[in-house]
Amino acid sequence: MSIFGRGLAIGACLALSLGAANAQPAPPLAPVTLEAPVVTQHRGVFNSKTVAYEARVEAFDLPGPEGGPGVRLVSTAYVATGRTANPERPVIFVFNGGPISPSPYLHMGAFGPKRLAVPDELSADPASFKIVDNPYTVLDVADLVFFDPAGTGFSRFAEGVDPQTYFSVEADARQLTDFVVAWSKAHGREASPKYLFGESYGSIRAAVAVNQIQKLPQDQNLRGAVFMGQAMNIVEYVQRPQNIISYVVSLPTLAASAWWHGKADLKGQDFEAWMAEMRTFARTEYLTALAQGDDLDPAVRAAVAQKLEAYSGIPAAFYVENNLRITKERFRVELLKDQGLTLGMADARYTGPSAPAGQRAADPSRVLPEALIAAFEVYARDTLRVGDLGAYNTRSPVTAGWRYAEGPASPFSDYPFMSPVSEVFALNPDFRVLMMNGHQDTQTTTGAMDYGLALSGWPKERAQALSYQGGHMAYSVEASLAQMMADVRAFVTAAP
Repeated sequence: MSIFGRGLAIGACLALSLGAANAQPAPPLAPVTLEAPVVTQHRGVFNSKTVAYEARVEAFDLPGPEGGPGVRLVSTAYVATGRTANPERPVIFVFNGGPISPSPYLHMGAFGPKRLAVPDELSADPASFKIVDNPYTVLDVADLVFFDPAGTGFSRFAEGVDPQTYFSVEADARQLTDFVVAWSKAHGREASPKYLFGESYGSIRAAVAVNQIQKLPQDQNLRGAVFMGQAMNIVEYVQRPQNIISYVVSLPTLAASAWWHGKADLKGQDFEAWMAEMRTFARTEYLTALAQGDDLDPAVRAAVAQKLEAYSGIPAAFYVENNLRITKERFRVELLKDQGLTLGMADARYTGPSAPAGQRAADPSRVLPEALIAAFEVYARDTLRVGDLGAYNTRSPVTAGWRYAEGPASPFSDYPFMSPVSEVFALNPDFRVLMMNGHQDTQTTTGAMDYGLALSGWPKERAQALSYQGGHMAYSVEASLAQMMADVRAFVTAAP
């Protein structure tokens, strides 16, 4: 099963399904009563700067599309106090994917003042993971607001509201847009520079929401968006046999994963130089060979297959027999099958036992979201002091098809999720974009990110793409987290 199915649509930040028809319905959620914000005071050292801040667990009641009852959103915000407090200080709204999931993954993995430290030893027992201070987060330069859409976390749909009315790209993004406006008004932050950080499906939410925010009657001082594990160019991602672009943009992920497992031939080069060489091969010689299909000269086919073996660790004979193609799902099974191992889907650095013939192996990298969920529950109880707010739901409430476009589906449909961002660039000269991806993420890939940006038409001086060691949650690698947060810090502090 590809990423567009059940496995990652339930209880994980990783979910990027084109529908959740196979999802098992979650138990009914009890209402959450939060009459007043839960506020706690803290102090931490971030980027070598001491910051006093308050944590606010707060409810916002937002009307539905027609003005009646809608949703009660419960968010967690970290806002600097004392001398650091400033109404013009940037605010970053942070959220995970889905559709739809809450934000404990980015909260405890990357942006929160505390994080779950994941050892570099990937076989370490999750029970040994510790919650530690997070000196890398950007609280030294920006306030942080974590968004959980209704039906996830502590957020709920109002009584009598059909959740299905929110299960579309436009309605989901509008929920976020309304929340940004409500939170900003409640705290006098309308003029604060605002950024959205969306991961996985959250990148689609962010792409549509920045367009909605930009067109609001009241200016919200929108400055930028960060798309992590972007999912906006879905058509290019799907690995149909005739979609040769998907194999070209997937090769960097295959190569980086083979390198990690010692199955690639770097020919004495360092990783970055070797990856640059591989990308050039992918978009020139490999693409040209795929485009020729059955007309390709057998000698050329054999030569390209040899290069693919050197980059991906998959034998040349496999490529010759399979028209120079291997899907990422097949790659996960093939690379280490001689050792009886399958690679992780969300993070190909992880390995687990291969499944018997005809069965699907469990994703060994699921240990990450599961550990982050457990850590957040402890953190919310002991540090945020939320008390008994009810169940913090990490399962997707989407049990019917998610609407990616209005109207009936069509074989000729397009999902132009980068176009709303193009409009914002045209309307807002201060708007910028940062794209991030993990090298070993087999779901949303570095190649698809680079390809999407290259074809976006966005101003080159206002958009960039960066890659890091790790998978869909590359921030689980401490060195990658440190660099990612440094890059986000530079992004929000850059002069317009």
